[in-house]
Amino acid sequence: MSAVKINRRDFLVLGGGAAAGCAIEPGPPPDHEQAAPQSSEVVLVRSAEVLREDGTPDPVELHRMLNEAVARLFGEANPQAAWRRVVSADDVVGIKSNVWGYLPTPPALEEAIHEEVRSVGVPAEDISVDDRGVLSNPVFLRATALINVRPLRTHHWSGLGTCIKNLIMFVPRPPEYHGDACASLGALWTLPAVAGKVRLNVLVMLTPQFHGVGAHSFSKEYVWPYGGLIVGTDPVAVDATGARIINAKREQYFGPGRPITPPPHHIEIAGERYGLGVSDPERIDIIRLGPQDDALI
Repeated sequence: MSAVKINRRDFLVLGGGAAAGCAIEPGPPPDHEQAAPQSSEVVLVRSAEVLREDGTPDPVELHRMLNEAVARLFGEANPQAAWRRVVSADDVVGIKSNVWGYLPTPPALEEAIHEEVRSVGVPAEDISVDDRGVLSNPVFLRATALINVRPLRTHHWSGLGTCIKNLIMFVPRPPEYHGDACASLGALWTLPAVAGKVRLNVLVMLTPQFHGVGAHSFSKEYVWPYGGLIVGTDPVAVDATGARIINAKREQYFGPGRPITPPPHHIEIAGERYGLGVSDPERIDIIRLGPQDDALI
């Protein structure tokens, strides 16, 4: 299958709308408008061997993919050097996972990240994997570094469940951020428990969900064995790249004219209003590892 080329305007149209004129409430705005970086890199790593016959990931291959992506992202010859660029032995590290029952962060991936953080020299008591309990987790309460990892799926309120949205459990009342298709999710990244702490974002694309109807909707009909991870330090670029793949899969499955609903405009807003990163595909450099023939991007 040929690669799908989508420019910035196409990204907005496929998402069902643009950020301009959107209400950014609730959620605290930044003290001033922040400028996003001019460009970003993300790594798209795929493997034909990562999914076993039963659809579960092979832990060894998944760990290899993660390490290859992190090493390439940081321009290091080996994964150990790259992980030392992510965290240091003095850090307290929270691994923000996602426990949604139908499509959770794979435990094998949580363990791979945990193992690499330990290998840097971070004591086990200074590392924790959590999702819904982050506000009461002692490690997260004193964390100096966060690693953000979750599967990509369509979402009833935000259009897509993304790395940006994955930090919503850092507020006591997440529904307050559901207005206007969760437009204000970028504000989460300005919270004291989060701001400046997220060192790495891993968007899990092993079996992403490209369609759903209603809250907490899941059907095996709408997932497919993509066998990938998108890895980057820029959550906006990571999520925008994932959104392009989901849109391309929807067009492949449904035909034209079926954009993600509601539009996942929180991705672009997070970049343009909160300065979290780059959503314009023309300013995102995708580093491709592994087979790419049917990558949809």
